Order: sequence, then C-alpha cells, then structure tokens
Amino acid sequence: VNVGCVPKKVMWNMAVHAEFVHDHADYGFETAGVKFNWRTIKEKRDAYVRRLNDIYENNVKKAHIDIIRGYGKFTADPEPTIEVNGKKYTAPHILIATGGRPAVPSDSEIPGASLGMTSDGFFDLEELPRRSVVVGAGYIAVEMVGILSTLGSKSSLLIRHDKV
Repeated sequence: VNVGCVPKKVMWNMAVHAEFVHDHADYGFETAGVKFNWRTIKEKRDAYVRRLNDIYENNVKKAHIDIIRGYGKFTADPEPTIEVNGKKYTAPHILIATGGRPAVPSDSEIPGASLGMTSDGFFDLEELPRRSVVVGAGYIAVEMVGILSTLGSKSSLLIRHDKV
C-alpha cells in the first residue's frame, strides 16, 4: 500500500493522463499551455496513501484486533506464541505482516551503487528527474521507466543478459 501497488497505480494513471493530453490534438482538442506539476501529484498521492492507512487501521481496530509494531518471531512455546521486542504474545491466531525491504549492494560490490535508489525511492522523489536509468526488466521496472519517460524524463531501461 505504501510504496507499491497503490502509489504506483496513482503514478501510472497520471502517466496515462499525460498520454491522453499528448494525443488530444489528434482528436481536435487544443491543449496549449497544459503543464504538469510533480509536487502536486506527490502530495496528493501521499495524502491518499495516508488516508488508506488510517482506514485500514480503523477497520482493524473495529474488528478488535491488536496491532503490535516491531520485529517479531515465533517461539518454541507449545501454544502459538510470538516474541516482539522482548515481549511474548500468545493467541489462537497470529498474523505476522512481514513487509519487505530491498537489498542494496555496497559500492564495493557494485561500484556506484550508492548513487542509485530502490523502487521505494521513486516515491520520495521531490521532482521529475531530467534523466533516469532504471535497472531491471520486471514489471515494476518497466512501469517506472514508462511513467518517467511519459512525463519527459529521458529514460533508459537496463536489462541483464547472461551469455552462455
């Protein structure tokens, strides 16, 4: 919800609108003077994600479900038990929402790695980059490079190719 599906869909839809504006003249619409403001979409997208987070959390609370934030692990106790930040919790049903973090290589592993960002960093961008390089060929990479290039960032997509 925070740095994946929802904000990416907002950005993808925004890029679709940019494409429509680009094609309007072909359908007889005069679109001179149309401008795009990255900061506006970022603020509105981030507010939308915060609102969804609040809705989800309120729904969980209404269902009388406890939210325990921290790093958890199952224990060897006979009853279903987890330990979070040194405290044990036992319940008939336990859900650990793992989330995830990308692995970022060090500069010693890949020279210049610290100059890049993960796909999570895309949502932190304060302005549209003039130039961008997206590494990878998964659907997220392809969507990100499509969004960036549609908005005017001179974009390249790097795809690894193993040789036999």
